[in-house]
Amino acid sequence: MRSALAVLSACGALVGGGLAGAAPASAADPVVRLAPGVEYRSFDIAASHGTTRAHVVSVDLRDPRLRLDLLYPGAVGKRQTVSGMADAQGALAAVNGDFFNITETQHPGVEATGAPVGPAVAGGHRLKAAVPDGQRFGPALPPGTTTRDVFGVGIDRRARLDSLALDGSVRTEQGRLPLGGLNQYALPVGSVGAFTSDWGSVSRLRATCGTDTDRAAPCSTDTYEVTVLDGRVVAAAETPGAGPIGPGETVLVGREAGAQELRKLSEGERVSVRHRLVAASPRIPYRMALGGYPVLRDGVPLAGLDTVTSAVRSAVGASDGGWRIHLLALDGAVEFRTGLTIAEVADVMRDLGADDAFSLDGGGSSTLVSRDPGAPAVTVRNHPSGGVERPVPNGVAVFARP
Repeated sequence: MRSALAVLSACGALVGGGLAGAAPASAADPVVRLAPGVEYRSFDIAASHGTTRAHVVSVDLRDPRLRLDLLYPGAVGKRQTVSGMADAQGALAAVNGDFFNITETQHPGVEATGAPVGPAVAGGHRLKAAVPDGQRFGPALPPGTTTRDVFGVGIDRRARLDSLALDGSVRTEQGRLPLGGLNQYALPVGSVGAFTSDWGSVSRLRATCGTDTDRAAPCSTDTYEVTVLDGRVVAAAETPGAGPIGPGETVLVGREAGAQELRKLSEGERVSVRHRLVAASPRIPYRMALGGYPVLRDGVPLAGLDTVTSAVRSAVGASDGGWRIHLLALDGAVEFRTGLTIAEVADVMRDLGADDAFSLDGGGSSTLVSRDPGAPAVTVRNHPSGGVERPVPNGVAVFARP
């Protein structure tokens, strides 16, 4: 594999690739060795809209002391800064993750959940499934991609691009209902979704707002909620509620046809809820996975990537058969804020050596942190474009054991 530093010292590698006219605007900063197999560096890029600065952490997962996992604040519907999560969980380095439900200006009185768009798996535990494509926050998806797309690392410790779809059901004494969601801020119209203790305490009302094709559509007027504990119905309500969900509890939220089915349940009735996330390429179970969207597959940028809109971006890539990882965040300082287009992100990731690359949330969310050897806390390496770190729902973290 070409090292990213070699690419930077050979300007023609960037100019000759898909990033027309782009080359390092200055020599790369010295590489900082954070741990065996983990390096941090930064460099400038003269891109189509101006000079931007990239911050990159590269990880060699062939070292058995290193692993990648999902960084998250302990609940799906909760946000925390990348540095706060990294320090609390002892991460060596991390970059922000998925796009998320950041605001609810279209639905007055409805609380934004802070929950991410796509699937999420942490430590091998499935946290949530993807919202409908029309309910996502963030820029338009490239052609052929969906909210189910993920960047993941299997229990074989290798990274890959994939998609994770929800497969689940609710079995009652009257029959079987398909499960339309798992810990999601938006449920498909007419469906039933399951919320577990992983969701947190934020309101579940947002799950019944919008439609599969229009995030801003009004909230449903036909909703119902049932709480199941130890396999039996113990409570019901006409409106989705809030508050912690206890261990062993599952809250079922229905809208339209789903609500009508839940109303048929009576207190004490037996209910069984089953759910799993099914990979498009089922081979190795995932230790971690998170949403975003792919921009590079097998060294080739996806067709239809935006070549016009430039912004501060974050991304993650993999090379060497998924053994080498590249975490990228652009700098949000005023002099670098012009950023890159998504097409340019794909080209930069390819020139760093990535075969596959995945776009993460950008703008004020873009944050990359790393911990210098012996340091008690991580350092935020880029300047967040909002001036301070934005709390986010998750991230990709590097962990190292002695």
